[in-house]
Amino acid sequence: MRGNLFIKIFLGFWLVTIAVLASWSLAVKYFEDVPVSTAEERSGAPPRHLLRLFYALENEPLSQLPEIADRMRRDHNVDLYILRRDGTELLAQSVPPPARRAAAQVSPEHRRAVVRTDTGSFVAHVLNRGPREQLIAVVKITAPRRLVAALSANPLLRLGMAIVISGVLCFLLSRLLTRRVRALQGASQRLADGDLDARIAVRDSGGDETDALARDFNSMAEQLQTRIDSQKRLLQDVSHELRSPLARLRIALALAQEQPDSTDKQLARIEQEAERLDELIGQLLSSQAESISLDTHIDLVPLLRDLAKDADFEGKPDGKRVALFTDREEAIVASSGDLLQKCFENILRNALKYTSTDTEVTVDLRVTNDGFSVCIEDRGPGVPENELERIFDPLYRVDTVRHRATGGYGLGLAIARRAIEQHGGELQALNTGDGLRVIAVLPAE
Repeated sequence: MRGNLFIKIFLGFWLVTIAVLASWSLAVKYFEDVPVSTAEERSGAPPRHLLRLFYALENEPLSQLPEIADRMRRDHNVDLYILRRDGTELLAQSVPPPARRAAAQVSPEHRRAVVRTDTGSFVAHVLNRGPREQLIAVVKITAPRRLVAALSANPLLRLGMAIVISGVLCFLLSRLLTRRVRALQGASQRLADGDLDARIAVRDSGGDETDALARDFNSMAEQLQTRIDSQKRLLQDVSHELRSPLARLRIALALAQEQPDSTDKQLARIEQEAERLDELIGQLLSSQAESISLDTHIDLVPLLRDLAKDADFEGKPDGKRVALFTDREEAIVASSGDLLQKCFENILRNALKYTSTDTEVTVDLRVTNDGFSVCIEDRGPGVPENELERIFDPLYRVDTVRHRATGGYGLGLAIARRAIEQHGGELQALNTGDGLRVIAVLPAE
């Protein structure tokens, strides 16, 4: 029980319901035990709702009595007869013999009489409507079925049945409340077993707290699936990237063993491939770094000015230009070492690589509400819309051709996004129609 939420909810509801029923039973017993007069005991006191009926019959005008009789027959299935002293029926109804016997038994000393038959009881009551209107009301009460009669006669049996019914209702209510929890438990178990497609069927919005919990679980599972798929893809890409330099290393070693006179040449090739491996591993570590310490400050204006100047110099042989546009004298942000320098250098080199010949790459530094925005825009072919987000994935290239002819490892933009996010900012890309625009937003110091 200690670890079963359903049992806790069910027993909690049921115990509260039993307490309410017990209080109700005690109250009913108290009112039923209120003593009545000796005359009422001898004549058989009618239920209280009939006393209210007799009171209405004594005080309402005669013209209203037929309507009262019709209402009792329609609403309570009770037959009502009103007799005069001479035996005539006021409502022009056929009076059964038991009703007449009950009416004949009343007297000034006994104002109430009961005649019991197999089909029910006839209760007669004298109506005091003044000395000139002595009427007798006779009500037929249909005999209850055995179960109803037993419940009516035994309060403990009524209480027991109420407890059973309340138990069934509390069971169903507890099932309803824990249904979502059971679904969440099942989906969590499937997710733990490796089923990354495990989801809970839930509406997109609205509902109660359990619906919100199910939506949060689905969101968590989707993010987890995305992360794991990304890690799998990264592992595949890293394996692919490492295979080429390792293959060249093996070839160089084999050539060095077969051709001793070319050992120096092959050692140089081995050193070159080892440096490439070291560079690749370093960039991979940079792209996967989780957190940094922002222990320095840097001014974006001179940083971007120097980077634009260097990139402009590198692009001159192909007629490519890089220009910085800003009206700021300074833009101070928190940083860690030269991380932001590498970040913007990677973005600029990527833009310079893909911009067309005789075009200009623009770098625009502006002030935002909470910091600064750096927009770097080229005049190249752009990126397919469905791949705009993937260009920030490690080792991802739009052309997907795995050779060094295109240059780089596909890690520049991944490192840049990680660096911007570690600085509390955002990095995104969008097509302009004339090229690609990469926007970096950084908080001000």
